[in-house]
Amino acid sequence: MITYTTGNDLDLDAVIELYRASTLGERRPVDDRGRMAAMLANANLVVTAWDGDLLVGISRALSDFCYITYLSDLAVRVSHQRRGLGKELIRRTQTAGGPKTTLLLLAAPAAEKYYPRIGFTHHPQAWLLPPGDSVK
Repeated sequence: MITYTTGNDLDLDAVIELYRASTLGERRPVDDRGRMAAMLANANLVVTAWDGDLLVGISRALSDFCYITYLSDLAVRVSHQRRGLGKELIRRTQTAGGPKTTLLLLAAPAAEKYYPRIGFTHHPQAWLLPPGDSVK
């Protein structure tokens, strides 16, 4: 039975192991414990999925709880994918963000076909300033 909790007081090793087991670790600094710890500590809306004592999913977001919730990470352990955990993590994140809050995310290339199937619409306007670059 899968249970869900909200909060970012989590064991960092369990979170890093989940990222690696979900393939999100390929695009996150999982070998930089300090950065991963800061990412977790500074997220103000974290929803997790548990299979007993095993962390099997996480939604890590930043929200103002009235206008926008930026879903920065959605990770489900490969062994637990295709069971609706990702949808439920998103649903709980959206609910916790507030009734008038828009949920915004940037999809990894491998997940681009997933999000439209669960109700997201594509928005072509996104601008990035990578680390190390500066405003000109």
